[in-house]
Amino acid sequence: MGDSVGRPHGLEETGLDHFFVADLLIKHLGQVSNQTLQHLSRNISLPGAILEPVIAHLRQEAKVESKGADFSEGGVRYALTDRGRAAALEALSRDGYCGPAPVTLEAYSKLVRRQSVSKCVVTEDDIHRLFQDTVIDENLLAQLGPAVHSGRAMFIYGPAGSGKSYITRQLVKLLAGPVHVPYSILVGDTVISLFDPEFHHPVHGEQQDPVHLGNGHDPRYVLCHRPEVTTGGELTLDMLDLKFDEQRKQYQAPLQLKASNGMLLIDDLGRQRVSHVDLLNRWIVPMEEKRDFLNLRAGQHFAVPFDMLLIFSTNLNPLELADEAFLRRIGHKIGFKTLEPEPFLRLWQQVCQTMGIEDDSETTRYMMTELYPTQGNILLPCHPRDLLGLVSDYCRYRGLPARLTTESIRWAWQNYFVQLENVG
Repeated sequence: MGDSVGRPHGLEETGLDHFFVADLLIKHLGQVSNQTLQHLSRNISLPGAILEPVIAHLRQEAKVESKGADFSEGGVRYALTDRGRAAALEALSRDGYCGPAPVTLEAYSKLVRRQSVSKCVVTEDDIHRLFQDTVIDENLLAQLGPAVHSGRAMFIYGPAGSGKSYITRQLVKLLAGPVHVPYSILVGDTVISLFDPEFHHPVHGEQQDPVHLGNGHDPRYVLCHRPEVTTGGELTLDMLDLKFDEQRKQYQAPLQLKASNGMLLIDDLGRQRVSHVDLLNRWIVPMEEKRDFLNLRAGQHFAVPFDMLLIFSTNLNPLELADEAFLRRIGHKIGFKTLEPEPFLRLWQQVCQTMGIEDDSETTRYMMTELYPTQGNILLPCHPRDLLGLVSDYCRYRGLPARLTTESIRWAWQNYFVQLENVG
């Protein structure tokens, strides 16, 4: 990654021009007046050596004036003049962004390629270590490991409750990190906000910067864990385009751009309000070309890198959602199944222990031989957590210790599964 996230020493190294930095500076002073160079440098995320000549020029234009020294900050305080306030309002009318200085699209694209998920090495030991405390079929691990290692898209399918969402959300932990995420990127003269605290979680503690910077870190970037972006039935096509806030005059990056160098999980595929055909077709070009195309309101069309672990997950029949041509483009198709009795019972005992519920072999045998046959003997990974949660509710209500009994499991069963004889 090298100099792409190294601290810039001159304006040219930022990729920004004088006029853009001047506009950003007066917008900051319009927002908070009487800032020292140190304040401005911290808020704009550019070194004082770059900002000083810009401030000097703004003073010559009578847009910025000095307001005396701030001895606590060790510098002169700056404020806008009337001309400066008018210029700041004009700048905000063109682009309402007022945060850390952006990085150029070119610099960002190079960075994403250097942090690519395809460069993450995933071994058999890695995936076994990740799921060492999880009851999961060995054959499933043998499919998931190579799929993540490849960095290619995955299609996950299987019945509801088979553990698809839980298992797939763990996979991002296999992607070695951390990665640098810019606060924003600059396309032409337009800023697009990218950093989102909902998905981008800064690294703290002992994890070290993997870039081995020799000249200091560029504060326009935040060192983060690889992002995990999950979206389900609420997903619409417009969420995959740039979002423009009319009132604030600001652009926000779409979900897939926020997921760069991480994972994007499209859960409950086929349950969206938009046609699943349109939704799947939206991904064909990005998957094949490893780049996505976005549009600004002025009509400017530009490409951004498309680098992430893309996972489609559904409990519907894949052949009813996507044609064979699309499925061929998906690197890995992985089916989740119901559990066999032996792993189901291991999971049942594990959840009992976790929830502090005393297991009872006779009650468990009753459940497996008398109750489950009424549901076609379909054993799902979600059942232990859900049923034992209801057992706990029942015991607490009765003022009893959390314990598995025939009475408590029958009560839980009747509340969990739909009883058709009670309908109609």
